[in-house]
Amino acid sequence: MTLSILTDDQIRFLLENLTVDELENFRAGLRAALHQYSTGTQVPEQSLIQQPSRTSINNNVTGGTTLYMPSVSPAGHAIKVITLSSAENQDHTNEAERPIIKPTGAITLFSPDGAPVGILNASTPTAFRTALASLCLVQKREHVRTLAVFGGGEQAYWHVRLTLMLRGATIKQVHIINRRFSPSLKQMMHRLYTVPTEMKVREGWAECTFGVLTPTYGDYKRLLAIQLLDSDVIFCCTPSTVPLFDAEIMTNKDARRKGRLFVAIGSYTPMMREIPVGLIHQATSISGGGHHRHFHRHAVEGGVVVVDTLDGALKEAGELIEAGILPNQLVELGELVMLQQADMADAGEGEIDASSQPDSSSRSSVAPSVEFEKLDLGSFSGPGSSMSSVFPDSSSPNVSGGRSISPSRASSPSRKSTSSPHRRSFSFDRRSSEEREKKHQKKKKEKEDHLSQWLHNGNVIYKSVGLGLMDLTVGMHLIRFAREKGIGSHVEGF
Repeated sequence: MTLSILTDDQIRFLLENLTVDELENFRAGLRAALHQYSTGTQVPEQSLIQQPSRTSINNNVTGGTTLYMPSVSPAGHAIKVITLSSAENQDHTNEAERPIIKPTGAITLFSPDGAPVGILNASTPTAFRTALASLCLVQKREHVRTLAVFGGGEQAYWHVRLTLMLRGATIKQVHIINRRFSPSLKQMMHRLYTVPTEMKVREGWAECTFGVLTPTYGDYKRLLAIQLLDSDVIFCCTPSTVPLFDAEIMTNKDARRKGRLFVAIGSYTPMMREIPVGLIHQATSISGGGHHRHFHRHAVEGGVVVVDTLDGALKEAGELIEAGILPNQLVELGELVMLQQADMADAGEGEIDASSQPDSSSRSSVAPSVEFEKLDLGSFSGPGSSMSSVFPDSSSPNVSGGRSISPSRASSPSRKSTSSPHRRSFSFDRRSSEEREKKHQKKKKEKEDHLSQWLHNGNVIYKSVGLGLMDLTVGMHLIRFAREKGIGSHVEGF
C-alpha cells in the first residue's frame, strides 16, 4: 500500500494548472458522488454512502473553531479536521489579540479496508471542492457574462477561477466585493492577474476586467446595487453573521426581470447569514390558492432552495433556519446534477468551443423566456417526495431505495392463461399499460423542461454548508492525479 502526502503548495500547483478536461474529470466524479448521496438510501445498514453530522469544538484561547468531518463511500472513507476563526472572531475581532485563522488542517484518506491512502493539507482542497460543486449549477446557466463575488479569500478565488476556466469565453466583468482591501484580497487579485496569458487566451477571458468595491467608498450602497443588478451569478463566500445585501435590491419588480444564480457557501452555523431572508421567501413563498406569487414578465422562480445536504442545511444554514424553510422547500444538488439537458455553455452565442463542454449534444431545446409561471418544484422535492420521477432509475443504476421515492412501475399484466378470452384481456391491459407509460413519460419530460428553464434562466439559490463526502471524493481523485503527475511524497509499503 502506498501512502501519499501532499502539501498545500503541491496541491495548489496541481489545481492551478488543470486543463479543462482534467477539471471536468474532477467534476464528473463529484457529480456522481453527490447524485448517489441524494438518491441512495440513508439507512446506515444499507447505504453505500454514509455522511455523519460534523462535530465542532471551540477554542477559547485562539477564538478558533475546529470541525471534524467524517464520510464513507465505496471509494473508501475519510476524516477532515480543519480549524478556522469563529464567526464572532471574524466579524468583531481585535486582531492584536486574536489573529484571524484561515482554514487550515488535514484530510486523511483510507481505502475501503481501512489502509491509509493519503494525507492532504486541507486548505486548498476545501475551497476547490466547494467551488467545484457550485460549478455544477454555474454550468447550467444560459448566460454567464458578469460575476459578483463577496469575499477575498480562498473560497472567493476558486469560485471565480473555476468559473473563468469553464465559462470564461463569455465573461466580461468580475465585481469583487469585500469589507476592506485586505491582504487576502490583494493576494486573490494578484493570483488572477498573474494567470499566464496563454492560459487566459485558451480559456477565453483575456479581455475580462476586474473591479473591487469596499464600504469605504462613499457611494457604496448605490454602487453595490448597480453591480448586483448587473451580475448573472453572485457568489457569497464570507462567514458573515448579517446579510451581505438588502433583499429589496433583488426582490423589487425591475430586479426580478432577470434571472440570477445565487451561491452562498461562506456561512455554516445557525447564527451566520449571507443571503437576506426576503430573497429566500421570494424564491419559496406560495400565495393563497396554491399558486406561486409572480409579477408580469419576471424570471422564473423554482419554489425551492438548492442545498448540498438537506439534513445539514436544516441544522446549520442560518438563513434557511431564520426563514422557517421546511424540508419540502429544499432540493439537494445531487438530485439536479444528472439532468443532462440542463448543461449550458451559452448555446447559440458562438462564444464557447462546444468540443470543450460536456454534454454539449444534450443541451435543452427549450426556448428561453423571461415570462414563466413560478414552478412548484417543491411539490416534488425533499424527503419522501417524488423528485426522482424526473430522474428515472436508469440514471442511477447503482442506487436502490433512498431519500427520493421513485414512482411505482406499472405491474406486468397477468399471463396465467393462453385461452382466447384471456388474450383479449391481456391485449387491453397491455394497451392500458402503454398509455400509462406514455403519460408518465410526457409528465416526466414536462418536469425536465420546467427544471431546465429554471436552471437555465430563473432565479436559483444554492446554499452549501459543506459535506465530508466532497472531501473524500475530491481527495481520492487528487491523490490519483498527483501520482500520475509525479507530484508529492509517496511512501511505499506504509
